[in-house]
Amino acid sequence: MSNFLNLLIAGLATGAIYAVVAIGFTLLWQTSQTINFAQGEFVMLPAFFMLAAMNLGLPFMLAVLVGIGLSLLVLGLLFKRVLVDPMLRHGVLPLAIATMALSIALKESVKELYSAEAHPFPSVVPAGNVDVLGVPVSMQSLGVLVIAVLAVVALNLLLTRTSVGHQMQATAQNPTVARIVGIPVERMILYTFLINAGLVALGSLLVTPIYLAKFSTGEILGQAAFIAAIVGGFNQVRGAVAGGLLLGVVDNLAAAYVSAQYRAAVPLFLLIVIILFRPQGLLGRVEERTV
Repeated sequence: MSNFLNLLIAGLATGAIYAVVAIGFTLLWQTSQTINFAQGEFVMLPAFFMLAAMNLGLPFMLAVLVGIGLSLLVLGLLFKRVLVDPMLRHGVLPLAIATMALSIALKESVKELYSAEAHPFPSVVPAGNVDVLGVPVSMQSLGVLVIAVLAVVALNLLLTRTSVGHQMQATAQNPTVARIVGIPVERMILYTFLINAGLVALGSLLVTPIYLAKFSTGEILGQAAFIAAIVGGFNQVRGAVAGGLLLGVVDNLAAAYVSAQYRAAVPLFLLIVIILFRPQGLLGRVEERTV
């Protein structure tokens, strides 16, 4: 029982990180039909922004603020203005290919300009264990889970309880009608890119202390988050959350009770099952598009 509870909480913590990154996939697709295949590298990069700031002598918390600020600028504003806006005019496929190229460029740039070695990264959660139902559980896992849940709740409140959130939802549902009623659609789309940049910076802050800062971090994380978004429902934020948590728990339990050797196959198997029996995802809705 003790081992199962630890595995469950660790799986939920991992799944919460997947969910935070998957929400970014979902938001970008809903508002601008953008599929960012560099999302995993977007999670990797803020950690190196923060490490570079610490190497310049800044304390950790100030380096975190610098890393988040650079993420908003580079992974939010510049990503939209320099890559997405010009490429989206040519269609979704050229943009998808461009983000694949960006993924490779970011990974190789960090490898060449910073280091190919893995670097330790400070944790925002103190080390140690805490008793949960009489079972010692890692504080890091609990801390990651709590922070991720608070971020998702805050985002949900933004989208459902504020005027900006309602305008963003209207933009996602029908940008043409949104423009007619006076909603600044381009500004709402920009806000979505900035939110995605903030989410990947948060994901980087949570995952890097566990897996270390290395140029290849984004490969597995980006794939897992993309699968989580599809499993939960690519057109629903709540689907991304559900898909991330489910994937994290199933992955962790399968590695412990089935075989760690085939751990990488578990997300792919889950993806195949969902596509075969519920292609819109667990919580997604069916969309009809004219071709």
